[in-house]
Amino acid sequence: MKALLCTQFGLPETLAVQEIPDPILASNQILIAVEACGVNFPDVLIIQNKYQFKPELPFAPGGEVAGKVIAFGDQVQNFQIGQPVLALCGWGGFAEKVAVDSDRVFPLPPGLSPEVAATTLYTYGTSYHALKDRANLQPGETLLVLGAAGGVGLAAVELGQLMGAKVIAAASSEEKLALCREKGAELTINYETEDLKTRIKELTHGKGIDVVYDPVGGKFTESALRGMSWKGRYLVVGFANGEIPQIPMNLPLLKGCAILGVFWGQFSKLESKTSFQNIRQLVAWIQEGKIKQHIGRSYSLEEAPQALRAILDRKMLGKGVVVI
Repeated sequence: MKALLCTQFGLPETLAVQEIPDPILASNQILIAVEACGVNFPDVLIIQNKYQFKPELPFAPGGEVAGKVIAFGDQVQNFQIGQPVLALCGWGGFAEKVAVDSDRVFPLPPGLSPEVAATTLYTYGTSYHALKDRANLQPGETLLVLGAAGGVGLAAVELGQLMGAKVIAAASSEEKLALCREKGAELTINYETEDLKTRIKELTHGKGIDVVYDPVGGKFTESALRGMSWKGRYLVVGFANGEIPQIPMNLPLLKGCAILGVFWGQFSKLESKTSFQNIRQLVAWIQEGKIKQHIGRSYSLEEAPQALRAILDRKMLGKGVVVI
């Protein structure tokens, strides 16, 4: 089979498509013929050996796949050959086939395309877990989304609006902010040309932000934290900026606010029942047309390094997908 392999840790340009043997199937695993694989920020980190999980070389990146079941181990039940599925594989998805533990594989409902399925779980799953389970976002509250035109950011904008919040989207260009407005952002901040702290104060009339969704980190974190309301909730989602911020701990004290970590991958394992309920709700909203993934571009397997480069350079609008 063909796979995009990382043979040495480094940047996307070091990856290459190679022929490798099919995966060896364990008794609790399902072998999936990959039709589409979502492109996510952890893929950029994992090929640089900067992610929480560190696979042995060589490996293929790609942690979110949709495809069809072509084989399964003798301990696997409730799946059939040819069944469309969605899977969280961690890595290995930029390939024609991938073996995934059965508890990380989910049946797909009829009518959901592989491209949509493979671009939904990480972004919407992360954002819904953050807003619902961690922040307990309430109708009428103000939600500020940093990096709002990226994959998880745009999902947070759309879900925040659906959950009844007043959404303020912050991004680095007018093109990105226009996309955020299309997805339901009521107000916007260009944090490359406007002072984030000042604009938060102006847009909230001095009250501050109830919930901050931050997948960016870096220099904007402290400004956003200073703009929080009393008893606000600050969601630490990731560090797309590349810099893990150092937070003055007097700020959460003075604001009476909470800083909450969001690690959806671990949540989906340790609280699998709640995670499955979240996924079912997201799929229902997709089928009802209430949320819709913005796929910025589709890539072939050979073009997948370009997709990772676009994420690394913060040029990806919405979500990228590799179609096998």
